Amino acid sequence: MKIRNIAIIAHVDHGKTTLVDQMFRQAGVFRDNQNVEERVMDSNPLEKERGITILAKNTAVHWNDVKINIVDTPGHADFGGEVERILRMVEGVVLLVDAAEGPMPQTRFVTRKALELGLLPMVVVNKVDRPDARIHEVHDEVLELFMDLEATDAQLDAPFLYASGRDGYAGRDPDTRSGDLTALFDTIVSYFPAPDVDVDGLFQMLISTLDYSSYVGRIAIGRIERGRVTVGDRVSMLPLGAVGMVEDAAEIEDSRVNKLYTFKGLDRIDVESAHAGDIVAIAGLDGVEIGKTITDPDHPERLRGIAVEEPTLSVDFNVNNSPFAGQSGKFVTTRQVRERLYRELERNVALRVEDTDQPDTFTVSGRGELHLTILMETMRREGFEFQVSRPRVITRKGPDGLEEPYEEAVVEVPTAFVGTVIEKMGPRKAEMTEMKPMGDSGTTRLRFRVPARGLFGYRSEFLTDTRGEGILHHTFSSWGPWAGTLKGRSRGVLVADRQGDAVGFAIFNLQERATMFVKPGDSVYGGMIVGENVRTDDMDVNVCKEKKLTNMRTTSSDENIKLEPPRAITLELALEFIQDDELIEVTPDGIRLRKRILEPNQRKKAAKAKNQPVFA
Repeated sequence: MKIRNIAIIAHVDHGKTTLVDQMFRQAGVFRDNQNVEERVMDSNPLEKERGITILAKNTAVHWNDVKINIVDTPGHADFGGEVERILRMVEGVVLLVDAAEGPMPQTRFVTRKALELGLLPMVVVNKVDRPDARIHEVHDEVLELFMDLEATDAQLDAPFLYASGRDGYAGRDPDTRSGDLTALFDTIVSYFPAPDVDVDGLFQMLISTLDYSSYVGRIAIGRIERGRVTVGDRVSMLPLGAVGMVEDAAEIEDSRVNKLYTFKGLDRIDVESAHAGDIVAIAGLDGVEIGKTITDPDHPERLRGIAVEEPTLSVDFNVNNSPFAGQSGKFVTTRQVRERLYRELERNVALRVEDTDQPDTFTVSGRGELHLTILMETMRREGFEFQVSRPRVITRKGPDGLEEPYEEAVVEVPTAFVGTVIEKMGPRKAEMTEMKPMGDSGTTRLRFRVPARGLFGYRSEFLTDTRGEGILHHTFSSWGPWAGTLKGRSRGVLVADRQGDAVGFAIFNLQERATMFVKPGDSVYGGMIVGENVRTDDMDVNVCKEKKLTNMRTTSSDENIKLEPPRAITLELALEFIQDDELIEVTPDGIRLRKRILEPNQRKKAAKAKNQPVFA
């Protein structure tokens, strides 16, 4: 059978998963009368809710006599590790670019990886039906991107198609506004080469990504580089190391192939054998890890491995010890939290989990805030309770001293807000590298290089400053010199001084000098953060205080009080908001903010010991 292996890559929300939905429909994966939900490839509930792809997905469709293996990849920078690995399984990439936004940070990151591997690109300018589409400008911007990334002549000759993934059409003419995806399928088959593999040699495969099943354990996924494999075959697993033959028998692990799968549409299909060039999943092997080579036992030759990206951010997971601990969670003990975190390593290979000298605390490191909050939200929904510290950037020693991770931040804002954004980014040690207007849309694109910790707490402030009209994207850029002390949160918090239920009368008296996080009827405890102060200091307050009853009545005093809606606390906002002396309490029924030390007198003593002024 003829095979083409391709990856679909793009920035977040440029339409990858929606396009694959239409490819399924038009390639006959679904029956004519089958009821299919939108964005079927985003199978994780969090993916559907957030409108993003988190995990790379393998699938395949048949077009005429060709099997097209497709990998739908994440578009968010925090899951870039998924992208890097799957590129080793394919011969070409379909680069999807929004017709209005053009190339964005993740587009540059993924495209650089693809071009460095020598993969041929094919460009699909998506969402051409948008009223603010800049089709010709985006075409030129993509070519500029290729030249910036030092593409070869062959890569610069990439075909361009113009499409609407939502409406299911694509064509070679920029004015295409109807039809189907025939042009897309035909270009994939004619433009991309067949896999350059050795069908007749002894079996060899590189593990590019992992899946996990509670029935068969870890599942190795990759492209067969040489030979064929059959269920029941004895194979050898070779550890990470230099390319070539492995002579040391102690390094070789022998296993047997218990299950073998290929992909068809949304399904993983049991097969008895598969040959070089196809993307398969193998179950039954011990010690499976990304980058290891699976080979024929008689010829243990190792392929070039895959480097899993290093984390840049870490947080501490603590067992919940608040007064409300255990009220809603099913899994609350140290052992349960620890087992769940280490179980996550089975498939989330970009994550790191370490024990600390405190038995109830574990350090978890990942690629960014979203990477970590997805784990927290998943555990919360599974019934776990835990507490999380403020994020910390991971540093390393460089040739010139201490280094920290830097991000490339791209901001699109109405031109009127450009000055405000530049002013706010300055104290965060950001260096502006580009500023250009976006056509006639009245918006300006700014590009910054900024320390990763400089963006902590900025997103909510950015949305306020731009009245919700700004767009902020950022992705890891490089390691750079330590930027020194950065400005932290400028405002203090309101801290509840006792346990009870919040009362409307008390909140009404506090809301003039604070943004509240609680509403009437919410349960609070002493040391819990209930609002953000307008001043720079923290303040202990009684949100449970009721109005005193008297026999005096006036029209004004008995008016119904008017309360402002509280600020909704999400995990992302909480991670950006808290300081070193605060924690996030994550439970199945909600998210709370608290002080590490709940008792106010002990809190003051601890602050004095650190020479920090305390106001209460």
